[in-house]
Amino acid sequence: MLSVSNLSLRFGKRVLFEEVNLKFTNGNCYGIIGANGAGKSTFLKILSGEIEPNTGSVDIDPGKRMAVLSQNHFAFDDFPVLQTVIRGHQKLWEIMEEKDALYAKEDFTEDDGMRASELEGEFAEMDGWNAESDAATLLSSLGITEQYHEYLVKDLNGNQKVRVLLAQALFGNPDVLLMDEPTNDLDVDTIRWLEMFLANFDNTVLVVSHDRHFLDNVCTHVCDIDFGKIQIFSGNYTFWYQSSQLALRQRSDQNKKAEEKKKELQEFIARFSANVAKSKQATSRKKMLEKLNIEEIQPSTRKYPGIIVKQGREVGDQILTVENLSAKAESGDVLFSNVNFTVSKGDKIAFISRNTLALNQFFKTLWGEVKPATGEFNWGVTVTTSNLPNENAHYFTEKINLVDWLRQYSTEKDETYVRGFLGRMLFSGEETQKMCTVLSGGEKVRCMLSKLMLENPNVLLLDEPTNHLDLESIQALNNGLVDYAGVVLFHSHDQEFINSIANRIIEITPNGVIDKYMTYEEFAEDDQIKARKVELYGA
Repeated sequence: MLSVSNLSLRFGKRVLFEEVNLKFTNGNCYGIIGANGAGKSTFLKILSGEIEPNTGSVDIDPGKRMAVLSQNHFAFDDFPVLQTVIRGHQKLWEIMEEKDALYAKEDFTEDDGMRASELEGEFAEMDGWNAESDAATLLSSLGITEQYHEYLVKDLNGNQKVRVLLAQALFGNPDVLLMDEPTNDLDVDTIRWLEMFLANFDNTVLVVSHDRHFLDNVCTHVCDIDFGKIQIFSGNYTFWYQSSQLALRQRSDQNKKAEEKKKELQEFIARFSANVAKSKQATSRKKMLEKLNIEEIQPSTRKYPGIIVKQGREVGDQILTVENLSAKAESGDVLFSNVNFTVSKGDKIAFISRNTLALNQFFKTLWGEVKPATGEFNWGVTVTTSNLPNENAHYFTEKINLVDWLRQYSTEKDETYVRGFLGRMLFSGEETQKMCTVLSGGEKVRCMLSKLMLENPNVLLLDEPTNHLDLESIQALNNGLVDYAGVVLFHSHDQEFINSIANRIIEITPNGVIDKYMTYEEFAEDDQIKARKVELYGA
């Protein structure tokens, strides 16, 4: 279906990968993983033809069509929504345009008639007569209702634009589908819809994502960029992560015999095969794992941060009471109202909503950045909080190095002490002398996590904490919060993050909350909760 031969890419002396030979077969979904800067997005751009490799070639079977999820959210601003989706099938769109141009001619000739007949034949073969209805159905499935189908794309909000571009990539059943971070800016319900769509998609998918739950639910294989190579492994992300960690432990255990190591790996594969995720690919994935050559499993070179948050003191019984809280957007629209709840010891609460802006405003209210329209909230006297905002630029305006940046939040000013917290987040050596004004988005979040650990809080307020982090940092943060003994209030689009950390879900709506002690999976599937949502959202 799709193959690469002798592929190499270098930027100066830096080699991303070299002499890569891979085949991507029909019916499989490949999750492209690798450390930040390893070349995941670049690899997709090579496959799509956007970037030329230094050596090698990319080949797709004759007559097969490739679709790419556009990362340029402004490329189709001046086109109507429905037309933008159909443009995802470029050949079909070109035929439609040529047909319309021919039929619009005043001096329609016999040759024009012959050409029009050819085009009509191709148009019918591509199921062109159903193109508009198929595009409309796809848009509606993604929450873009019929009233928006004739809008210009530029008149939609950011979340709606992402869904239109997603519909464009999925339209027309492409033979190969390339997706770079498809879940960015999507709410959880839309992500779940996309997971189901891809689980039933019969063609080839290659996807880059930092959403582990998404990778686990859709991927039959992992394509790992490491050691300057790209290797394909059977199984989803969790299988790859756990097996690479097992291999790392085995490598460090010099006394364990080869036969014992082999037996341990075989038992691990058998356990994972038995517990493979429920999806359309489950049966085939299980067979792949059973056939897996254990010699393929090897430790990753990637480093994981050490995120260990300790409480300075244990929190008391009175933690947080919220009464009749409400907020409005600048437009005057109600973001949330009638929000009432009490936080108890041991709570790890995931706050969710259909409106990300409502959650951002809610967290800004709790840590005192903005005032509520109505209502009040009260923190207990034993509470010490630490915040991780989704917008952190104002923390990094002063031109100082990372040691001095973190030192300003520490009562202990010793440089070795401060460097220890930076080191946990993989800032070491000369990196600690970097000016905080030139940090990337991921580096800023890692600095904020260093600050959070240094403060020893007993309550954490985290607004989209996984934004800008690579998979390794997300995994480390996830593990750290599972082990954390204090209270956590957080908002995230990462379903695995929510599922593994939260013991309570609070959904904030424009008119009240749904508050349940249960996992997110239970919350999402509960019929009574679904009915309650209809009442609160009005749809």
